[in-house]
Amino acid sequence: RACDRVIAVSQAIGSVVERGGVPRSRLQLVYEGVSDRTPAPGGAEALAALGVPPGAPVVGNVAALTGHKDHATLVEAMALLRLRAPEARLVIAGEGELRPALEAQVRERGLGDRVIFAGFRRDLDRLLPAFSVFCLSSRLEGLGTSLLDAMAFGLPVVATAAGGIPEAVEDGVTGRLAPPRDPAALAAALDDLLRDDERRRAFGAAGRRRFLERFTTDQMVGETLAVLGEIA
Repeated sequence: RACDRVIAVSQAIGSVVERGGVPRSRLQLVYEGVSDRTPAPGGAEALAALGVPPGAPVVGNVAALTGHKDHATLVEAMALLRLRAPEARLVIAGEGELRPALEAQVRERGLGDRVIFAGFRRDLDRLLPAFSVFCLSSRLEGLGTSLLDAMAFGLPVVATAAGGIPEAVEDGVTGRLAPPRDPAALAAALDDLLRDDERRRAFGAAGRRRFLERFTTDQMVGETLAVLGEIA
């Protein structure tokens, strides 16, 4: 409350901060941004090294294996998706304290050959662009920089309508949104996109345009400097 300005990375976060007692007049929205870059080569080889069969549709996720990212719902969605798209694979890039529990859930659902835990990766610029669809299943999310990375690479997105995610992902334009903690809705959205190559390309292109309009590092830095200039 002693700050002259408080920068929020999404409207959703701004609302949380305002409810915490910061006056709206001191709040400033500056969306998170990620760098614009070209995909690194070798994505197909990276997937093959993880055990993904050639040509298999791949649902990709990049997130720490923590509670608010809700990978459990994503695993349940994959169990449902297997009935509609039996060749689909889920690749989860990230580490966290919930990995043992999630691996146990995968085994219980008989998804051992369908869900791949890729661990912490330093080659996301080649792995991400090789995904067919990017999926984020969070039940809480400020905005989601992994979503922005996916959009930067022109990937269609399926995500939950949690926190600031709808500020990045426009349902039916750049991807699909499902309610949080709803495996059936998430599986249906994934199935719809995996079946429609043209729609995936259109969503990916629209997401790339939205990224360039709103979520680049240059925009984030410029808007942050503007805020600092106002209070200097």
